[in-house]
Amino acid sequence: MSSKRNIFKNGIANLIQKFIRVAEQLFLVPFFISAWGAAYYGEWLTLTIIPSVLGFSDFGFGSAAANTFVLRYASGDKQGAANIAKAGRRVITWVILVVLVLSILVMLSLQYFGVFNKSLIPANESLIAVCCMIVAKLVNFYQQLYDALYRAVRKADVSRHLLNIYGFATIGLGILILSLGGGIVAFAVGNLILSLVFNPIYMFVSQRITKIQEFKTAVVHSSDIRETFKIGMGFMLAPAWQSLLFQGSTFVVRLVLGPTAVAIYNTVRTLSRSVNQVFTVIYSSVLPELQYEIGANNFEKARKLFLTCMITTVGLSFLGMIFLAFFGLKFYHIWTHNSLNPPFLMWLFFVLSIGFNALWWTAEVIFIAKNEPFRIHIAGLICSIISLILVFISCKFWGLTGTGIAAFVFELMMAIYIIPHSFKMIGMKWSDVNISNIKLLMNK
Repeated sequence: MSSKRNIFKNGIANLIQKFIRVAEQLFLVPFFISAWGAAYYGEWLTLTIIPSVLGFSDFGFGSAAANTFVLRYASGDKQGAANIAKAGRRVITWVILVVLVLSILVMLSLQYFGVFNKSLIPANESLIAVCCMIVAKLVNFYQQLYDALYRAVRKADVSRHLLNIYGFATIGLGILILSLGGGIVAFAVGNLILSLVFNPIYMFVSQRITKIQEFKTAVVHSSDIRETFKIGMGFMLAPAWQSLLFQGSTFVVRLVLGPTAVAIYNTVRTLSRSVNQVFTVIYSSVLPELQYEIGANNFEKARKLFLTCMITTVGLSFLGMIFLAFFGLKFYHIWTHNSLNPPFLMWLFFVLSIGFNALWWTAEVIFIAKNEPFRIHIAGLICSIISLILVFISCKFWGLTGTGIAAFVFELMMAIYIIPHSFKMIGMKWSDVNISNIKLLMNK
């Protein structure tokens, strides 16, 4: 089975996913405002904070079990893969039940203290709608685990296309409900029903594709549960340090330089990181194939995939840096209607950060493929804390330019730490990154 063909198919599916996410964020907004009004829609966005946060993460346990499943399956240990799938399903079920109970208690407490009474939306409707959205997000936690079944048989693109269909259906259903004059309860119930219908189908198809007979004899071992919890805690560090870095730095900029500086800082960071979306597509497309080869102990092929991924990502980042260095600020001024004026040096530091981000972001794929998230996310946590301190100090001395310096230093620190470790984990040396190897890869 050709890795190049699989990566290409994965890339198409991931590009469609990017389009759907943008459409979900932008396309539905006019329908919301038209149907509910700006104020009512604003209240709805406030109410959906909890389900939105839950949607960003499955708390890491699904990722932990999924990666272990792929590695065991690829190595030929199908019984072990079946066992970890059963253990992972049990852990996710526990997490769902605990989070559901805690979420309901929080919602009931907010209702008891009259928090919902201050909203434009009736309190009983708020409670029902948010609970439905929470359940829908929690049911989706199973997707991470069952995605592993598709990846294990090198059908990652099938999984992504099914999830893309789910994304399109969510948008279509939302438009239909809003066009028919449905309120927040109808919208939330519709999303819940769609989740309850789609996920069993998604799970069923995954098991049909893998055809693992060992599922019938799968046993839950306490060691598998402990391993899932341990690795899952490592994955949980990712949203922790990312929130600390992005939300924390925003708070520090507001504290030191004021609200206008926050607007400039966030818009510059958003535009300069637009190139990173390309890295994400490449990363997501290569990961399933790379993980399979590592699990199958085909490290020579894994090294070639990794080197190809790194060369492609760095090459595209270099082109992106050149474009943004020459034309980025002009586009920024058009985008912001000339209402914001960032310093040139600030912009330059953010653009330079792209290259180092491309290096360590690509190298990170080895940690995820080998299911070893602790080292990389602890590094992220430490570097985020250092970056926050640096933001505070550099803003005091150099104003907004200081935010660019801090961003650049963060990416540099991550690259210095992660790249050597990733090379060591996959058995590569710096001497492997040479013109001869690159030409050899390009010719294959």
